[in-house]
Amino acid sequence: MNTRALKRWPGWVLLVIVVAGFLAVGATRDSGPSTPAERAASIEKRLACPTCDGESVYDSRSTAAENLRRQIRAYVDEGELTDEEIIGTIEQAFGARVLLVPRATGLDALAWALPAAALVCAAAGLTVTFRRWRREAALAQGPTDEDRELVAAALSQEDAAPPADPAP
Repeated sequence: MNTRALKRWPGWVLLVIVVAGFLAVGATRDSGPSTPAERAASIEKRLACPTCDGESVYDSRSTAAENLRRQIRAYVDEGELTDEEIIGTIEQAFGARVLLVPRATGLDALAWALPAAALVCAAAGLTVTFRRWRREAALAQGPTDEDRELVAAALSQEDAAPPADPAP
């Protein structure tokens, strides 16, 4: 490995650490809704309308979505359940199909993590392959002047050596 590459890698490692830190802070930082109406809207945006395709309870104008919005607001106004418990209650009633964002456990987490892991592995594989191709291209450029001098010295030694006696 050349010294130029050794000087560059700490910068990349630092960059990856900083980016990972920013992502971790951004992903875990939650100011949360400040009013009951904002809390209800936040829950409604996380649930899919049971009768619509790909539309949230918040966006849908169907009767089923309106009933769910009333039910969510009633749970929020009671103040006894957390957001996750409210979502869990609705999920029990309608099944996992009402979740717009899958849970971060089990098979759901795996379904979200595998594509990201495949992307990282593909990028790493391409990086390794491109570096290998660059090294092979540098080696395939032909002999250097030093190589030519070594061959010339070996040939001159061979020419200067006396011929060997043939065996009787």
